[in-house]
Amino acid sequence: MKKAYFSKRIWKKEINDLTLVEIASLSELFNRAKRFVFQTLVRQKRWKRELHKESIHLVVKKKFGVNDYVANSIVRESQALLKAQSELNKLYIKQTDEKIKKIKKKLKIERSFLTTLRKIKESCINGNVHFPKNRKYTLHSSGLVSLALQNHSLVWMNTYLFEHQYLDVAIKRLKAKIGRLEHRLFRLEEKKVKLTTHISSVVFGSKKLFKHQFTKKEFVQDHQSWKELFLATRNKQVLISGRKDAAAGNFVFTYQPDTHDLHVTSLSGKVLTFSNVVFPYGQEQVNQTVLRQRKCKDKKVNGKPISWSVEDYGDYYIIKCLLDVEEEVLVNFSTSDGVIGVDCNVDHFAWTDVSKDGNFLESGTFSFTLNKKTNGQSTKILEAEAIALVNVAVQKNKPIVMEDIDTTLSKTGNTYGNKKANRLKSIFAYRKMAQAIKSRAQKMGIAVIVVNPAYTSITGKLKYMRKFGISIHQAASYTIGRKGLGYKEKVPQVLRHHIVCHPLPYWKQWWALNKKFHVRTEMFYQLFDVNKPSGNINLTHKELTEKESKHLKKAFA
Repeated sequence: MKKAYFSKRIWKKEINDLTLVEIASLSELFNRAKRFVFQTLVRQKRWKRELHKESIHLVVKKKFGVNDYVANSIVRESQALLKAQSELNKLYIKQTDEKIKKIKKKLKIERSFLTTLRKIKESCINGNVHFPKNRKYTLHSSGLVSLALQNHSLVWMNTYLFEHQYLDVAIKRLKAKIGRLEHRLFRLEEKKVKLTTHISSVVFGSKKLFKHQFTKKEFVQDHQSWKELFLATRNKQVLISGRKDAAAGNFVFTYQPDTHDLHVTSLSGKVLTFSNVVFPYGQEQVNQTVLRQRKCKDKKVNGKPISWSVEDYGDYYIIKCLLDVEEEVLVNFSTSDGVIGVDCNVDHFAWTDVSKDGNFLESGTFSFTLNKKTNGQSTKILEAEAIALVNVAVQKNKPIVMEDIDTTLSKTGNTYGNKKANRLKSIFAYRKMAQAIKSRAQKMGIAVIVVNPAYTSITGKLKYMRKFGISIHQAASYTIGRKGLGYKEKVPQVLRHHIVCHPLPYWKQWWALNKKFHVRTEMFYQLFDVNKPSGNINLTHKELTEKESKHLKKAFA
């Protein structure tokens, strides 16, 4: 497993001038060569032919006068960037497909509504006003026309006013809306074609900073300051790949664990020294890897490469050490004592202690808020809660079971959904949550088991929420834990005879029941009792709304 360790800041004022000049020269040449190689690879892919008779390594060596080790790092970096762009392009195509799918669905709804309005308009012209049954229009005996909306109602004194004040305006707006949707669909389809056929390049130094020369007043007035900043950003990092046959794991960088000095061989052959290169997190790991590499006799077979990176942050440098770290051997994978089920949510972690027999033992939550927080703040908040969560697993001496969720596509294409729901989806940083939990668990020797999240919340809501008096998310975490132990959730007997399309797969049964119970979550406590198999569902509960009552009677008729 690859790991990167960051050093403390190495201030430039504490480094001699020769080292600063040589590092700046190496950084400028390295990044210039990297841009050349990347553009060469992109053009070869576009034009489907080789641009040079020799290999790209030899071309870089001759053109820029670098040694084999630097040339190899330049080419590897460029190839990795091209591969990353290719994978990113696949993701963009999937996201565009999702957006197209949502727009087509929205267009279908809007066109259907337009057809309905036109039919009503036609009936008004014919003098016999007729409304469809599935719409909330009502023609009263007094001649009034009303429209019942979610929070209020609209009323017109007669059909003439309804036709000209509402229908004509609504039809006009709907036509314009459909036109905008069709235009957006056309643009997205064009974008998909371009993503599929065109091989894109990248802007080194970021597209955003490149545009600042035209959009930011300070850079428009002083173009030279923008140019200096842009070049500094383009030439920020030097990354030299490791070699397992090197004495110190790298032929350009050599680290001394006893003195914490890092020696760098410059392009001119001079040996430069960074003093006091200390790693606050992972110093012991870096020392052990370097010493092990030195003592290794058969380096070509058992050697480990050590990559080094120097990043320029203006007044100081940050050194990164990239190692191949072996997976922790002493990790608790045993489920013989049970597991800790975890349900990740937008504002808390819900956990449940599950015994080896799948029984409920204990449950709790760790709350946090990510609303209006920056990327860095969100990361720190989640890491702190992940530490608390993993500590529970350490105390119980049990592995963690969590969901395997991909939110990449679910966050795309919901432009026409509920604004509040979209906001919650946007701040739901599941990948960060999972990464924080897995990193901490690995450090503490706790295994993390991932399971399919399908219908875990529905199962918990219908089966365990009332039974144990816990929240829906804690019930979901209990279901996740049971799933990690290999248990399948059967529908409670009190509900089993309400599954019409029997026999269905066990997970499909939950889907069918969830469609029937389209009521507020708190009402599940009132409608049935899972501990009474012979009980009935209370379809006439006094706290049910009229809409809920009608739906339940229809669903269980």
